[in-house]
Amino acid sequence: QAQLVESGGGLVQPGGSLRLSCAAPGSIFSTYGLGWFRPFPGKEREFVAAVTWSGLVTYTDSVKGRFTASRDNAKNTLYLQMDSLKPEDTAVYYCAGGIFDLVRAGTPRDWGQGTQVTVSS
Repeated sequence: QAQLVESGGGLVQPGGSLRLSCAAPGSIFSTYGLGWFRPFPGKEREFVAAVTWSGLVTYTDSVKGRFTASRDNAKNTLYLQMDSLKPEDTAVYYCAGGIFDLVRAGTPRDWGQGTQVTVSS
C-alpha cells in the first residue's frame, strides 16, 4: 500500500478558508485517482471530492461552490481548497487513492491518516 500524508488542517472561524494538501509517492501518483473523505453519521466516511489522473473533479452536493479539489502531478500533491467554511464542515479529512471508480465509490486502495479541520468562533 502507498503512504498518503495529509497536512494543512487547523482551526478557522466560520466563513474562513483552509487549504489541505496530500502528498503521495511519485511512482504511482500520475496514474492514481484521488479523493477527499470525512466522517459522516451512518457512514464510516463521506465522499467529499474525487479527482481523476487528468484532473477532472466531482464533488458531493454539500461542498459544491465552496470547496475546490485539484492536483499537481509535478509535485505529487493533491489539494482541497475550502472556502466559506461552516461549523458542520468540522471533521477529520482523509486523503484516499487508487482506481478512480473505486475512490469515487468510497473503497480506495490507500488511505492517509487524516488531518483535523475545526470551524468554530
